[in-house]
Amino acid sequence: MKVAPPVGVLCASVVMLLAFEARAQSGAQPFPNRPMRIVVPYLPGGGNDNMGRLIAQKLTEGFKQQAIVDNRGGAAGRLGAEHVAKSAPDGHTLLMGGSTVMITAPALYAALPYDVQKDFATVTTVGYTSYVLVLHPAVPAQDVKQFITLARSRPGALNYSSSGSGGPAHLAGELFQSLTKTKMVHVPYKGGSAALVSLIGGEIDLTFGNIQPTTPVVRSGRLRALAVTSAKRSSILPDVPTFAEGGLPGLEVSIYYGVLAPAATPADIIARLNAVLVKGLNTPETRKRLETDGAELMTSTPEEFARLIRTETEKWGRIIKAAGIKPE
Repeated sequence: MKVAPPVGVLCASVVMLLAFEARAQSGAQPFPNRPMRIVVPYLPGGGNDNMGRLIAQKLTEGFKQQAIVDNRGGAAGRLGAEHVAKSAPDGHTLLMGGSTVMITAPALYAALPYDVQKDFATVTTVGYTSYVLVLHPAVPAQDVKQFITLARSRPGALNYSSSGSGGPAHLAGELFQSLTKTKMVHVPYKGGSAALVSLIGGEIDLTFGNIQPTTPVVRSGRLRALAVTSAKRSSILPDVPTFAEGGLPGLEVSIYYGVLAPAATPADIIARLNAVLVKGLNTPETRKRLETDGAELMTSTPEEFARLIRTETEKWGRIIKAAGIKPE
């Protein structure tokens, strides 16, 4: 025959249980519970760094907890990306990723110290920059269709500059040739500025220039803009059509920026980061700030961002393989 424990024992047991649960709950620290780090995998300056500082500002404002930028340059962004991939998956260390690290590196390098689609959890896209096809005034083409006709009539005669092998301008030129069945000569330079200067000086026939530094030269009349490489017209050059409008659908080249976390970061933390950033970024002031830097605002869900990385990686992987492009 079982004997019920005294009431006092039961009460003591309940009190101990409640105390245990209270200690457990107090031990589950809120997020964030310390400063967050936004790893920019490049040295200070440039589009990726500007984006990283914007993200740090929005996280600080949204969470009321300091977020700082941690510049970790080296190996064209791969060192910084590896650092984040191996960081604690608690939401306090994030990567300010760009297309080079997220999309083209997996296609260019046989071995990477990280796997973008396995080692990271996507948070949100932030924005993108596009390119514009510009010709030297001596090249006799006024629009995309005329230029395609010209390129087909002169196989191997036209040359185009880029900031280096495997860079956006190079890839845009290869995509153009693939879509139009044309042949041009690629001339890589050490940086986008040198590639643009060579075109202005008449040493080169054309280039796919980053829209921000190219716009003033277009407006001055020193170069002729035919089309932008974005899916929709750029707010920076609103009078220049897209390639699709010009008669060449499929030629889309953009540099995407987005925030990523280590792969095992809890889903609820990813959701909170996404909510704070999407809300903080979608303001008129932020849109204007990005346009000043030559970028367009573009936020997303984590799933949309992951899908973008997959589709862009597949797209550029095919182009890079077909063209036999090797990293410098």
